[in-house]
Amino acid sequence: MVKMTLKEALEGKEYTINKIETEDEELNAFLFSLGCYSGEKITVISHIGKNLIVSIKNIKYSIDNKLAEQILV
Repeated sequence: MVKMTLKEALEGKEYTINKIETEDEELNAFLFSLGCYSGEKITVISHIGKNLIVSIKNIKYSIDNKLAEQILV
């Protein structure tokens, strides 16, 4: 299985989060509070400029490309 970042993910396709690549504990805690952690399903709704609209547990969030590059699917 080829791992890629969420930034590279296709719109409308559901992915499983494999890993969050950050050493920032505060960021890890924030992502965990959104339901964004290894094993969870995530869908990219759209790429808009430097942001992505994603769906985690049927809730939509806007995240920037820098953060999306740290989420491996």
